[in-house]
Amino acid sequence: MTLRLIAVHAHPDDESSKGAATYAHYLEQGVEVLIVSCTGGERGDVLNELVARDPRSRRDLAGVRRAEMERAQEIIGFEHTWLGYEDSGLPEAGDPLPENCFAKVPTEISAEVLVGIVRDFQPHVMITYNEQGGYPHPDHIRCHEISKIAWDLSGDAESFPEAGEPWTIKKMYYEEIFNSERVNAVYNWLEANDPESELLPQFTELRDWMSKRGYSGTAKVDVSRFFEKRDEALRAHASQVAPDSNFFFWPNDLQRQAWPFEDYRLAASRVMTSEFETDLFQGIEENA
Repeated sequence: MTLRLIAVHAHPDDESSKGAATYAHYLEQGVEVLIVSCTGGERGDVLNELVARDPRSRRDLAGVRRAEMERAQEIIGFEHTWLGYEDSGLPEAGDPLPENCFAKVPTEISAEVLVGIVRDFQPHVMITYNEQGGYPHPDHIRCHEISKIAWDLSGDAESFPEAGEPWTIKKMYYEEIFNSERVNAVYNWLEANDPESELLPQFTELRDWMSKRGYSGTAKVDVSRFFEKRDEALRAHASQVAPDSNFFFWPNDLQRQAWPFEDYRLAASRVMTSEFETDLFQGIEENA
């Protein structure tokens, strides 16, 4: 049986900052991996000064981000599709959302598109964002909402009958990669093994901030062999990632020593599995 994984993300670059090492890990094992980008990232800020100097980034940011996505896809090797909606941006509190953006499209309309993708690809595992969207961006929240509908209804023949033959996903996970246990583990490793490290003060501050978020992961997947490939894919999204981005201030060798995992929370399952997992496909082949 060929195993398949679908990951639903809000914008291009989210797939590289939130799970790229996991996708590389499973691709090496022969799993088919499909990334869905709900929007084109048209309203994102350009965070890299070198890219901002390029007139194309002001004239055609959507085209820039599509090219970046193609490069990240080449690096990791996953399949990719666009859901086809416009980035909602991140308006100031009280400001309206732009017309026709992803977060303003009726949920059932964009959910039907995702259900069609699910029924065509036939994934066993879905990865998406938690109820808060991972963070409260309107596109991330809507991404969660339509993913939950696809989980609930893609296997129901009476729902969205025009979207293809029913397919039932076996397990759904929320990504929990940036979490308090990871930060604590890195801090504790530095304190025990390199107390003079210039990184320690930064992790002290980060640990205090992350302690308020807690930890809800149930699956730790060891993907340490793919950290460099993950970083290469993330750097491919150059408009969103400056060379000195905080994404890269954790040395990979340090991460391998202290926390070689990417973390997920099992949100729902239709197969028997254990409370804590090291494999997102645990229980699927046994229950096939």
